[in-house]
Amino acid sequence: MSPIYNFSAGPAVLPQAVLEKAQAELVNYQGSGMSIMEMSHRGKIFSGVRDRAEAALRELMAIPDSYAVLFLQGGASSQFSMVPLNLTRGGKADYVNTGAWSKKAIAEAKRYTQVRVVASSEDKTFCYIPALEASMFDPEADYVHITTNNTIYGTVFPELPPVGGVPLVADMSSNILSQVYRVEDFGLIYAGAQKNIGPAGVTIVIVRRDLLGQVLPATPKMFEYQIHADNDSMYNTPPTYGIYMAGLVFEWVLSQGGVAAMEARNREKAALLYDFLDGSELFSSTVQGAARSIMNVPFLLPSDELNAQFIAEADAAGLKTLKGHRSVGGMRASIYNAMPREGVVALVDFMKAFEAKAKARV
Repeated sequence: MSPIYNFSAGPAVLPQAVLEKAQAELVNYQGSGMSIMEMSHRGKIFSGVRDRAEAALRELMAIPDSYAVLFLQGGASSQFSMVPLNLTRGGKADYVNTGAWSKKAIAEAKRYTQVRVVASSEDKTFCYIPALEASMFDPEADYVHITTNNTIYGTVFPELPPVGGVPLVADMSSNILSQVYRVEDFGLIYAGAQKNIGPAGVTIVIVRRDLLGQVLPATPKMFEYQIHADNDSMYNTPPTYGIYMAGLVFEWVLSQGGVAAMEARNREKAALLYDFLDGSELFSSTVQGAARSIMNVPFLLPSDELNAQFIAEADAAGLKTLKGHRSVGGMRASIYNAMPREGVVALVDFMKAFEAKAKARV
C-alpha cells in the first residue's frame, strides 16, 4: 500500500509508533488482563498512567511546581468560559482578536466580564498578527488573552505581547509542543489535545497556582480549576483513554529530543513548503512575513476550479484532508509534530508536478 499522509487540522495525525504501542496494549494493558478503556480511574494502574503523563508533560515544557497541570474535558471551547469564570477579579479583561477561535473566546467572555479588544486583524481576514505595544494593555486588567497559533488562517504570534504584570492567557491548541515557550511567561495555558497531543476528548490546562481559588459566584463546580487541581484531575471520571494516549505522545516527543528538537524539525518542514510557495507561479501563500505558522499552512490556486481539482487529485495520490477551512476555501496543510518530513516532501513534489501539468495545458 502506498503511504498515506494526513494533513488534517484536527483530529490530526498521530505518531505511528504511538499508534502501534496503543494497538499492542489495547486489549491487555501491561499484563493486567484489562484495557485502559475499562479500568477504574481510581485504580492504582490508571493513577500511574495519569501521573506519568503529567510528569512527562512537565519535563517537556519545564513546568514549575508553582503551576498546576490539569487534564479536563469539554475541548478548548469550554475554556472560553472557564477562563473568565476563574480569573475575573476586577471585572475586565483584554483580548487580541486574531481569528475564529479568539472571536468565540471574546463572545463567551463577554457573558462574564467586561472585554476590551486591544487589537484585531479581522480587517484583512486575519492574515496577519497586529502589532502590539505595552501601552495598549490595561495594567488593571484581570488577564490578557491570545490565541498563539491560528489554525484556520495560518498565523502565529512571532513574539509574546508585552503585557507587564498582567497574567497572560494563551489558547495553544494548535501549536503546543511544536515550539519552545517559557511557561513562566503565562498565567494560564490551555490546549485541546486533537492536534499535537492525542485524540479528541482531553483538554490540557496549565495554570499558575496563585490564580486558583477565587471564582465568580455562579461558577459550576465542574468549571472550577481549584476543584480539579485538588483532585488530580479526577473530581469526576476523566477521559482515561485520551490521557493514556496523551502520555504516550509526551513520551514519544521526549524520545525525539524534546520540544526544542521538534521545533527545529517543524521549522525545516514548514520552510520546504513556504519556499516552494514563494517561488511558485501558480500557488500562493495567504500569509507573509514573521506571522507565518509552522503548523498550519494555507495556500491557494488562481481559481476555485483549480483548487477543487488539486484537492481531488491530491487525495487520490494519498495526500489527504488538504481542503481549506469552509470559511476561507483553498487548501491548508497542517504539518503537526507527527507529520514526517517525507509527507511534506511528497506534498511539495505533487504540487510541482501539478503546476507543471497546468502550465503545459496553457
